Amino acid sequence: MKKAVWLRETRMRRFEEVLSAWTERRLTQEAAAELLGVCPRSFRRYVDRYHEGGLDGLADKRMSEVSSRSAAVDEVVRLEALYKERHDGWSVAHFHDRYRERHGGERSHTWTKNRLQAAGLVAKGRTKGKHRKRRERTPMAGLLAHQDGSTHRWVEDAAWDLIVTLDDATTEVCSGFFVDEEDTWSSLRGVRETVERRGLFGSLWTDRGSHYRRTPKAGGGVDKSSPTQFGRAMRELGIELIPSYSPQARGRSERQFGTMRGRLPQELAAEGVRDMETANRYLEEVCWPSWNTRFTVPAAEPGDGFVPLLDVDLDNILCLKEERKVGNDNRVRYKNLRLRIPPGPHGRHYVRRPVRVHEHSDGRLSVFHGPRRLGRYGADGALADGA
Repeated sequence: MKKAVWLRETRMRRFEEVLSAWTERRLTQEAAAELLGVCPRSFRRYVDRYHEGGLDGLADKRMSEVSSRSAAVDEVVRLEALYKERHDGWSVAHFHDRYRERHGGERSHTWTKNRLQAAGLVAKGRTKGKHRKRRERTPMAGLLAHQDGSTHRWVEDAAWDLIVTLDDATTEVCSGFFVDEEDTWSSLRGVRETVERRGLFGSLWTDRGSHYRRTPKAGGGVDKSSPTQFGRAMRELGIELIPSYSPQARGRSERQFGTMRGRLPQELAAEGVRDMETANRYLEEVCWPSWNTRFTVPAAEPGDGFVPLLDVDLDNILCLKEERKVGNDNRVRYKNLRLRIPPGPHGRHYVRRPVRVHEHSDGRLSVFHGPRRLGRYGADGALADGA
C-alpha cells in the first residue's frame, strides 16, 4: 500500500474517534483539531463533509485522478525498450544523459530512474552510510592535484589500469590513460602530461602505493626520509607529495572513478574499441574533452595556480636515477649492460668516479657526473651518435 493511501485511511479512522469524542463533549473543537493535526477551521470543514457524504466525503479526490503530467504508456514502453535493446547495464545517470542528448528525451533523471526501477531493469541503490563531512575543494586550480589508478574490466576481454590525474578545485581530468599495470612509469607519465599541458602544480595527493611512498610497516606511516624514484622526482619539481591514509580522504577521485567505471566500458563497447592503443586514442580525442565539459566545475576563486614550465628539463627529472661507480675499464654496469664512457676533455677518464645513470621511459640511458652528461645510450647500451 502506498504511503499516501495508508495515511488517508488512518486519518479517516481517527476522525471518527475524534468526532465521537467531540460530539459527546469530551473534547473541545480546538483539542479535536489538534489531535488530527489541522486547524479548527479545517476540522469544521471535515465535520460538514462527513455529514454530507460520510467517510467518502473525506477522501481526497486528487488521489483517484490521473495526473495531467503523467507519461503516456507508449513513452514508457519506448524508454524501457531503448534501455533493454541498446543500453543494458548503463547507469541511470549515464543513460539519462544519452536519452536526452540523442533521443529527444525531456523527462527528469528521477522520472527515468523510477520507470527503469519499476520495470526491473535497474536495481535500487544501496542506502547511504554514515554522514561524513566532505573536505572543501582548494580555492584555485593548480594548487592540488589527485592521482590514482583503477583496475577494472574496461573492455570485454581484458582488465587494465586507468591512471587519472585530476585537479582538486575543478575536477578537470588533466591526464588519463590505460596501462597494463600501475607503476612508477605510469605515475611519472601522468605528472608529465599534466605539467606539459597545464604547468607545474603545488601538491599531489596519492595513496600509499609502494611506487609513491615507502611504508616500513604495513598500514603505518610513510617514510619521508627515504623517497622513492617518484618521490625524488616530485621533490626536484617542487611538488609536495601528500599521502592518503584512507579511500575516504581522497573521496573526490574515488567518486570520479565510480562514475568512470559506470560509463567508460559502455562507451568503449558502443564504439567497438577492443585494444589499448585505440582505447587511449579515444580517451584523448573524444572522452576527456566531453568529460571535462560535463563534470568540470568552476573554481571558487578566479586565476590559475598552474606555473609555466619554462626551462625545466623534464627528461632528466621524470626518469629513474641510480648511483654507480665507474669501473677500471672506464665502463658503468647497469642492468646487465656495460656503458662505455667516452674520453672527456683532454683525454680525461672517470675510472672509480661516482656517476649517476638516468633511465628514461623509452629505454634510453644517460650517464652524468655531477651536472655534466658524459654520454647518451640506446636501450641496448650502445653509445649514441654525437654523445
